Amino acid sequence: MSFEVPASVRPLRDAVYAFMTERVEPNEDALHRGDEDLLRSLQREAKAEGLWALGHPEELGGGGLPFLDYVYVNEIQGRSEYGQIVLGTYTLQDSLMLHKYAAASQRERFLLPLVQGDISPSFAMTEPGISSSDPTQLQTTATLENGEWVIRGRKWFTTGAARAAYTTVMCRTEENASPYLSFSMILVPTDTPGYTIVRDTPVLGLHDGHYEVLYDEVRVPEENLLGPRGHGFVIAQERLGPGRIFHCMRWLGQAQRAFDLMCDRLHQREAFGGPLADKQLLQQHVFDSYTEIQAARLLTLHAAHKIDSGDQARVEIAAIKVAGARMLHNVIDRAIQVHGAEGLTEDTPLDRMYRHARAGRVYDGPDEVHISRTGQRILKEYAKGGRWTF
Repeated sequence: MSFEVPASVRPLRDAVYAFMTERVEPNEDALHRGDEDLLRSLQREAKAEGLWALGHPEELGGGGLPFLDYVYVNEIQGRSEYGQIVLGTYTLQDSLMLHKYAAASQRERFLLPLVQGDISPSFAMTEPGISSSDPTQLQTTATLENGEWVIRGRKWFTTGAARAAYTTVMCRTEENASPYLSFSMILVPTDTPGYTIVRDTPVLGLHDGHYEVLYDEVRVPEENLLGPRGHGFVIAQERLGPGRIFHCMRWLGQAQRAFDLMCDRLHQREAFGGPLADKQLLQQHVFDSYTEIQAARLLTLHAAHKIDSGDQARVEIAAIKVAGARMLHNVIDRAIQVHGAEGLTEDTPLDRMYRHARAGRVYDGPDEVHISRTGQRILKEYAKGGRWTF
């Protein structure tokens, strides 16, 4: 495989880069303040310029980019936390999931409006007091009563629930099945009686809309089941595999932005008789950041290549989830150090980037689980008398 950006993708990638650096990044402060008019204006501009929903299937009204091509574009839109919202790909994991599993009535109600950006989704899996690194412990239940699912339980970190049209809820539906065939996914409109938002849970001081939600006798039609009964974990795995690739490519965009800020700062500031760029200890920051970004990038592209060829790439995906999150934290940390006290303030984007980077080591599975599973899978090959081929 080639690690160069394909020639066919470069013009689109360049257009996304210009959109991000000229219109999204300069407006981040207003977007942080919740300027909905600005957000909608940027979305309209993205649609008018052919940059909207690039990774969504064409038959759903998206750009129809092949998986690997979209990976290269996703790297650029990841420069800002608003990139995927402004460019209409925030909903990609949900639209692919609905496209494959939703009943006809649910496709009409949710899927097409989702791709057009007319509604937002949310996803509910984790629960207060439950170690979600072992999801078989989840306590929320759904029982079928007179043609309706009745959901009882409590979820949290349901991102965007307050503005979402519906939540995909992971809940226990089977009593006598194996643990990984005991859970199902059910679509719950957020205006359903009994669906109650308890609070917005701050994450490292940021009120980013990660909500705790109570499900108090929530009733939805039987047809709101997503896919077969008991196949919640199967669907979740299909969702999370490509999703982790998307995370890692966006992290690379964030890391490259932090790297740019760091290198520019080293040339702009002087101390002890010369520019910071001449100081060997700070040149070490540049070297370490370059090698970590490049290593994580090649690991991610390799994992994406394997997925594109039909492989589940579980070892590769788990490895990049850990390596990518560590890389992102390290690069942003060095950029803050180079900026000194200013790097700790809101005068640069680094303070928010740093907090988001720390969260990356927890969501979509904590580092420890990915490390353990990767070690187990590799060692299993040797237990069978084989070897691991790099």
